[in-house]
Amino acid sequence: MAPRANWKGFLRLSLVTCPVALYPATSDSDKISFNQINRATGHRIKYLKVDAETGDEVPADEIMKGYKVDADSYIEITKDELDNLALESTRTIEIDQFVPRAEIDDLYLVRPYYLVPDGKVGHDAYAVIRETIRSMDKVALARVVLTNREHVIALEARDNGLVGMLLRYPYEVRDAADYFDDIQDVKITKDMLDLAKHIVEQKSGHFQPDLFEDHYETALTELINTKMAGQSLKPQARPRGDNVVDLMDALRRSLGDAKSAPAAKKSASSETAEKSAPAKPARAKKRKTAAGQKEMLLPIAGSGTGKAKEEPAKATKPARSAAGGKARKAG
Repeated sequence: MAPRANWKGFLRLSLVTCPVALYPATSDSDKISFNQINRATGHRIKYLKVDAETGDEVPADEIMKGYKVDADSYIEITKDELDNLALESTRTIEIDQFVPRAEIDDLYLVRPYYLVPDGKVGHDAYAVIRETIRSMDKVALARVVLTNREHVIALEARDNGLVGMLLRYPYEVRDAADYFDDIQDVKITKDMLDLAKHIVEQKSGHFQPDLFEDHYETALTELINTKMAGQSLKPQARPRGDNVVDLMDALRRSLGDAKSAPAAKKSASSETAEKSAPAKPARAKKRKTAAGQKEMLLPIAGSGTGKAKEEPAKATKPARSAAGGKARKAG
């Protein structure tokens, strides 16, 4: 099932206009998340909206938006009043300016979106705007309203489409001087710098995101599968930082570790295979569950069957419930 668009409207460059839809370019849905559970009953926790003073639950139709003036008073802002602001960017992404991508500080980047033509019409106008941005080797700065807020969005050509990156406003970016001014100025010797450069050269490569591994997600998967199989959990040694006394000695030892890293990884992999450790979880592109499937209950350690204890649990992603919807992360 295709994801729902976060926004639909029009993209406009001067008099050239086309209908477009804005989709989130990233997703956290494949990450493991947890429900909050009542330990006594095993039931999920439900959140209610209650009056802060009386503690009574408040129906949705009695909840309004308010701007806090002082400790006990608020100014009510209605939905109609917000809608009547009628910003043009509520329905139109108007391109205001073109700037070099290199001039946009990464601190201003928020999240990416895919901007695509909406429907069968407007593809010609969309292509004109896309190729104009591509040929100028710049990004287009525009405005769009998402979640009742106007955002600056930077559009750039990508393959056959456009990617929009939401940008922060200056008041949202903290001054680095508040954090960096107290860092001491130290003199780095040439020998130290040369050793550090050697370490960098040993670890240099190319950006390949397909090789990224979320080690914490893998550990969570193995933890859940171990408990589902009724196996006991083995205590894990916590990593600790070494107390570096001699910086030059640490750099030299680091250089030696960098040279031997590939061999060490290969040896570790062979040893893991021999011990038949749980395999790494397969990353499925789409998660499918049967319609009406009930929420999975995780047994506590020791409650698995004898067969489950005999067979080692493979670190595959645990099945998720279609009926349960998107689980909330534990607070």
